[in-house]
Parts: sequence; structure tokens; C-alpha cells
Amino acid sequence: METTASALIMTGHHLSVAFFLAIRSIQRGNRFTFLLTVAIMGLVFVNLVFLPSIISGVVVNFNSQSIDYNYGNLVIEPRENSLYITGVSEVKQKIDQISEVTGTSPRLSAGATYNYHGNQISGQIIGFNPRYEQEVTLLHTKLKEGEFLAEGDTDRILLGSQLAGNIDERLDKTDSLGGVTTGDSVDVIFNNGVKKTLKVKGILETGSFGVDRNGFVTLKEMEQVYGISDTATSVLVKLSQNGDEEKYKMILMEYGIAEKIRTFQEKGQGFVNDAIRSFEIINAISTMVSLVIAIVVIFIVIFINTINKRRQIGILKAIGINKRIIVYSYIIQVLIIATCGILLGLALSSGLVTYLTYNPLVFPGGAVYPVVESGPVIRSVISLALVSLISGFIPSWKTANEPILDAIRGQ
Repeated sequence: METTASALIMTGHHLSVAFFLAIRSIQRGNRFTFLLTVAIMGLVFVNLVFLPSIISGVVVNFNSQSIDYNYGNLVIEPRENSLYITGVSEVKQKIDQISEVTGTSPRLSAGATYNYHGNQISGQIIGFNPRYEQEVTLLHTKLKEGEFLAEGDTDRILLGSQLAGNIDERLDKTDSLGGVTTGDSVDVIFNNGVKKTLKVKGILETGSFGVDRNGFVTLKEMEQVYGISDTATSVLVKLSQNGDEEKYKMILMEYGIAEKIRTFQEKGQGFVNDAIRSFEIINAISTMVSLVIAIVVIFIVIFINTINKRRQIGILKAIGINKRIIVYSYIIQVLIIATCGILLGLALSSGLVTYLTYNPLVFPGGAVYPVVESGPVIRSVISLALVSLISGFIPSWKTANEPILDAIRGQ
């Protein structure tokens, strides 16, 4: 016990002396070099935090758009080897019995070709009951112009903004109909050969590519064109709370839903997973480069510092200062630099996130806001502190272990 207590007292003494030497070294050192090193460490920290926040923002944006405009929380699809869900009113009634289900919307989708003033675009046309759709998605809140469909509408259509396009084709991101506006008439050839002229009731602009390239009509219109009733190609299900999709997927099965049930993540996972994988590769490369920069900067700063102070280190050892104290003093210097850099990085990151919150990055899938999560921030702090310790320890340990006379002579 006495030996342990003595060791702790000795270690505490070493640390207090080392801290004193570290502070004196920083005070007497080149302030420009110190500030520049802190600035570099701060920028490295920003780089470590920023890209993961954008990746998180992409995921949040995808989830939000998928639920609000594309799929709801769950999608019921036809059984294996079937094109349609038949008896859809009965399916809807079963689903609506679940208290946590806030809405269900049967949809009937098909391929179609749109013609407007010589411009021809192939795409998808979707029929829904406007009343049910408003219980599940937010399409009705994203009208760029015009009005949303009413339940009894026929010969009326809503067009996505990317399908409608602009008169100046240079403003279009993809091929379009060349500037359709509310009140215009569009010729639609359904995939069963039926051709109809539909009046445009409104233009939707959600920011989601998968929505803004489509046309939308009432379910009644689609049933007339295809000569069917009580039939759908999918049923969208909205839950009272996001995040419980897997749980209610199983509950729907228990309620006797024999059709295929997929979550919104499963419906869109191909596109978003490819995008996230690409971002993660870029992030891994960026993180590696950033940490290498941090290692090199700290190593060079401490190495030059120890070279310039070899004689002083030799004198300290000659008067009885333990070499551990010398190593500790440089490690403390490194930790002070890293701490200041991290604090600066946090301030810069906070400012950058605030700016991008008001001026978001615009991706093909819509506006992306940075989402800073605690995990990446903690990992960045730990990794930056570790690489700083390692790159500071090596040159200080090497110099502290030099023979006293060689250090004093500067050999």
C-alpha cells in the first residue's frame, strides 16, 4: 500500500512539473506556429464531422421523402405471380382496424406515354382516391400551381414538375414535356392502348425525383380506363409513429394480410444504399487523409520543438529532471493543442451547420440539411486526441532518451 501511495504521489509530482514546463514552453514559443497548428487541427476536426453529417442528412431526407410523398410507412403489394391486389376494399378494412394506422391509400399504377405539343415522354401514371391519399401522404401540400384532385374528378391530371418541365429546356434537369402549365391539355396513352386527353389541374413539386416524374389521376379515372374495380397495384399505409415499420409489418400479417408487405426502406433501399455506400467510401478516404495531416503536423511541430530545445532538455536532465517529466510535458502540449483545435473545430462546425440549415445543399433527391450525431463527433474527438498523442510522443521520447552530453552539445 505504501509503495502504491508513493508511486501515485511521484506520478502526481511528475505531472505537475510537466504541466508547468508545458505551459512555459507554449508561452515562450512562437505564437504564430501555435495558432496555425490549432487552426489546422480545427479544420481537420471540421472535415471529420462535416461529411458524416451530410450522409446523415441524406438518410433523413430520403426517409422523410419516402414516407411523406412516395410510400407512407408500409406498402402492401400483390401476391407472388399476381399483377393486382383484388378485393382491395376488404384489405383496406382489415388494415384500418389497427389503432396505430392513421390512414391507408389504395393506388393503381401503370405505364403511360405523355404527349404535349410534339414532346413525348414515357413514364408512370398513378391513380388514387384523393381523400384517402391525404390521410397518408403530403402530396396535397406540394402544389406548385393549380389545385389538388377531388374525389369525383375525371379527365383531370396532376403532373410532377419534372415531367411538366419548363418552356426553356435549359432549366430542365431531364427530358420533359416542355413547359406544361395548369389548364393545358395533355394526351396520355395508357399501356393498354387507351388514349385520353386530360386537362392539367395542377403541378406538383416535392423535390423527390421519383414523384416529380409522374402523373396522377383519380382511382375512378384509372378504373374506367382499365375496366376494373376494387383493385389496386399497391396500398400505402401510414402509421402514427415512424420507426415501428418492422413491428407493424408482422402485425399486419397477424391480421390476415396475405399480400406482400414491404417497409419504405425496403422499397427504396437500392438507390439510397448505393448513394450512402459512395458517400461512405469518400468519407473513409477523407478521414484517413485528415488524420494523416494531423499526425504529420503535430509530429513536425513537436519534432522541431524538441530539436530546437535539445540543449535545454539536456540541462534539465543534468539537474535531475526525470525524462518521464520531459515526455509528459510534450504530451501535455500536444493535448492542449488538440483541445484548442477541437474546440475551434466545434465552433466552426456549429457555424457551418447553422449556415447550411438556412442554405441547404440541393441534391437530385431534394434539399439536404446536415444532421450532426453524437457518435461521429465523439469518434472524431477520440481519434484526433489519439493521433495527436502518438505523433507527439514519438519525437519527445526519442529526444528525452538521448545521452545528456549529446543533448547539451546539440550532437
